[in-house]
Amino acid sequence: MNATLDHVMMRVEDLEASLDWYQNHLDYEEKGRWEADTFTNVYLGPADVHEEGAVLELTYNHDDRTYDLGDAWGHIAVRVDDVYDAYEQLMDEGVEDYRDPDSCGGSYAFVTDPDGHEVEIVERDYGATWSLDHTMMRVEDADESLGWFTRKLEYEHTGRWESDTFANYFMKPEGAADEAMAVELTYNYDGRTYELGDAWGHLAIRSDDLHDDWETLMEREGEDYRDPASCDDRYAFTKDPDGHEFEVLSRD
Repeated sequence: MNATLDHVMMRVEDLEASLDWYQNHLDYEEKGRWEADTFTNVYLGPADVHEEGAVLELTYNHDDRTYDLGDAWGHIAVRVDDVYDAYEQLMDEGVEDYRDPDSCGGSYAFVTDPDGHEVEIVERDYGATWSLDHTMMRVEDADESLGWFTRKLEYEHTGRWESDTFANYFMKPEGAADEAMAVELTYNYDGRTYELGDAWGHLAIRSDDLHDDWETLMEREGEDYRDPASCDDRYAFTKDPDGHEFEVLSRD
């Protein structure tokens, strides 16, 4: 199974405001768009995104609904050469001062987009500037979640950080390029539970053969949430143990 991360989907309340924010502040360009009767999907990323890199999918529903961020999803992270320079640039452009580098130990920082989605800024010596580095999700059982990613998707650890109160685990497909997006699983030791909300949508993984990979997931006891037949044989959905949705998507 390939299972390289293709995109992360977030729902937005004002599509034009969101497009303006990501295109003007992160220099993203529109990679694709799908207009339906009731919603619009727009795919965004840097001009020089790596072939294994992921993009951002913004979903706008036409009925003017509002969304709850919940706390089961944490943030997306984008790469820069220097976190201080990048944060200063965003402040000069009028982005809200959320968590500056000094408050984060000097190695990262955070801003928020117009819908309140948190965007972490991390220093990396690879990947296009502002390209997606990882998506963070909170999990209630670290052992179960780590087992799910390794058994279902054939992911491996690419890094971990253990502290007194929580642990972060970074996961990618085996052999993935540095430029590929990772999943960051955050496990808090206090036994708290989380609410998914509806402002975050899903993570999508690439499939070389949708039906073969779906069959493999079912053999590995993945959740049969939306099978390929129910999605016009173009994609399918499963869920991890915490209810985060994963789209399985055929890509050329």
